[in-house]
Amino acid sequence: MNIAVLTISDTRTTTNDTSGDYLVTAMQESHHVVPTRKIVRDDIYAIRATVSMWISDDQIEVIVTTGGTGFGGRDSTPEALIPLFDKQIDGFGELFRFLSYSDIGTSTIQSRALAGFANGTFIFALPGSTGACRLAWEQILVEQLDESFRPCNFAELISNLKSPTS
Repeated sequence: MNIAVLTISDTRTTTNDTSGDYLVTAMQESHHVVPTRKIVRDDIYAIRATVSMWISDDQIEVIVTTGGTGFGGRDSTPEALIPLFDKQIDGFGELFRFLSYSDIGTSTIQSRALAGFANGTFIFALPGSTGACRLAWEQILVEQLDESFRPCNFAELISNLKSPTS
């Protein structure tokens, strides 16, 4: 699958983006292609501009963002993405928080990790910590983006959802 990676941060750069680095490496090790990767500031319109460009690109099947999902003053990833979704994948955020409870306890209640679908593209918004990205990738996304995972997965839906008749 072709997966774009977007880091959302006012402080990360290409030299210290450990979460983005982890995601790209994990995706490539799982035989996915990462055709593009970008870092944008935590700003609703900067996030929307990049994600909108990627969801209009027929070659990008999945977008994974990292950062901006907390309650900090500038955390605005959910506010940026939700208006773009055709459908929200409620179970993703619920499962992510359930799994992260064993790592961070009740602090997981502050996570606003979420996912949705827009214009034939799946979008997963993860917290900015490398640990959270690892948890989401290894315990949720690696299986859901693998066509061989059963009983069902998102990967097998991509071709149907990207077709002009859907």
